[in-house]
Amino acid sequence: MRTGITAAGVGLATLIGLTACGGGGGGGGGGGVIPPIAATPATPATPITPATPVTPATPVTPVTPAIPQLSAAQPGTLGVCGALASTFSAPNTTIDTAVDVAAGVLSVGGNSVAAHCLVTGKMYSRTGSDAQTYAIGFEMRLPQAWNGRFYYQGNGGLDGTVVTADGAGTGGGPLTNPLLQGFAVVSSDAGHTGAQSATFGFEPQARLDYGYQAAQKITPMAKALIKSAYGRQPDRSYFGGCSNGGRHTLVATARLAEEYDGFLAGAPGYNLPKAAVSQVWGTQQYAKAATPGAMTTAPPFLGGFPIPDLSTAFTAAERTTVANKILAKCDALDLATDGIVSDTAKCQAVFSLNDDVPTCSGARDGTCLTTLQKQVVGDIFAGAKTSTGAAIYNTFPFDPGLAGADWAGWEFVLSQVLDPLAVGTVFGVPPGPPVDALTASIDALTASITATNATFTVSAMDFMTPPNPSDLSKLKNRGAKVMVWHGVSDPVFSYDDSVTWYKNLTAANGGDASNFARLYGVPGMNHCGNGPSTDQFDMLSALVKWVEQGAAPDSVIASARGPGNAGGVNPEVPSTWSATRTRPLCSYPKVARYTGTGNLELAESFACQ
Repeated sequence: MRTGITAAGVGLATLIGLTACGGGGGGGGGGGVIPPIAATPATPATPITPATPVTPATPVTPVTPAIPQLSAAQPGTLGVCGALASTFSAPNTTIDTAVDVAAGVLSVGGNSVAAHCLVTGKMYSRTGSDAQTYAIGFEMRLPQAWNGRFYYQGNGGLDGTVVTADGAGTGGGPLTNPLLQGFAVVSSDAGHTGAQSATFGFEPQARLDYGYQAAQKITPMAKALIKSAYGRQPDRSYFGGCSNGGRHTLVATARLAEEYDGFLAGAPGYNLPKAAVSQVWGTQQYAKAATPGAMTTAPPFLGGFPIPDLSTAFTAAERTTVANKILAKCDALDLATDGIVSDTAKCQAVFSLNDDVPTCSGARDGTCLTTLQKQVVGDIFAGAKTSTGAAIYNTFPFDPGLAGADWAGWEFVLSQVLDPLAVGTVFGVPPGPPVDALTASIDALTASITATNATFTVSAMDFMTPPNPSDLSKLKNRGAKVMVWHGVSDPVFSYDDSVTWYKNLTAANGGDASNFARLYGVPGMNHCGNGPSTDQFDMLSALVKWVEQGAAPDSVIASARGPGNAGGVNPEVPSTWSATRTRPLCSYPKVARYTGTGNLELAESFACQ
């Protein structure tokens, strides 16, 4: 993994050269005799006053420039809507429609979204090298009552769809979103259609648009559209999303640092090609313990065809057993036995899969793991490796969220269907058809994501990842801010990888990056939501307050989504929890610890320490 650590400061040694004055010498020849000179009586020497001792210089402490405080956005009112279809123009842009959308047509968390203008269009229409037609499709929603802000919505998966531009991807079952809050929001398909998702990897420019160039092209157009609609550019601009949308966001921190003031990255797969290879590697490990011949079906949206049932390698009952053993060992580390492991780091030190989970002495019955299963599961959590033992991706932390259904879906199903397509067609050089997850050469796949050739001159690890992710000096020095949130039990993009990113960023900033970037782990949460967790939160409002008011968020309050939740029920909230349980999500490396008094269902009974 390219960490790109940059030293925070380098001491300069000042070298002082002392030059000795030599006089020298002498003489010139000549043969004449010099007459004697009468001596003048010597004047008594003036006594020498002892030198005043030199006071040692006070060491100069380098002055770190203060990070600028950005001003708050100011509201505005939409001037026109329908006319934008004919009056707005931007390079390489076609506006298809501009229509008014009444209040209440969209809603989130039971709240009606206010009236707004929906603009649809495309950019950079072209015929690709594969003779297919490509364009960057987009939609933008412009509120009648605008809060003066712009939000770029990074979407998930392989993109390919213009998802509703409401700012989705801000947590599990949100009660609010950027559009509801009055942001102007843009969403795109990143340069290819859904029908092209299986083939766009064969077209070099389509790869680049998907990786990062679509965002670079849309950003100036969207800001110009805002100016046409409201008479001025946005005061503040934000970029966010989860999963691949989180990757888009961290890529933007490096490539669009001067265009955005706040970045909200959820479960950021910023090493996505490595994570995809890791998933394929994982299928091969699970196959070692799976029931031979057992089959299941891929999701309908991914073809609905038969695939090996890898869940037989680590059944729901067995995962629940392991989750309970993790709780038994780690739950009380945060001083509360509440079904949540908040001290993730300490849990990794005290929990042992081999020692704390019973080894089956007979047939598997869900209450134990066989020796082979322990080897397989332990290897997967230790991270994917090449045949020589070199790490491909990061480790994964043990957390009770591994009992979650979303965790199982990524581990046993999508790893056989989605990741083989991504690795074989989108990330590999040269591209080919989707790989066979159970038989593909992991060493070859690992090499392919860093390879280039005469046609594909940029590798996947270059077009999909942020260049030098630890150097965010441009962003920092502007006064912009970054917030990253990540489920500790994310099965596909490892929480440990986000911790690695943050540690490297911290090291590159003199041991403290908290004045412009923060990371929040969500215990129990799977990929972007769900799992036994408090996965409902509003980090965007916290980010806006930090960017525009200087209020750094040490924690963000999160809620469980039990029965009756307006944002949607999380079926994995344990029945022993309050349906409305709250917890503080602490800024890394702090941990939410029980204060010793108060209701265990309430966030105020916990402190970030």
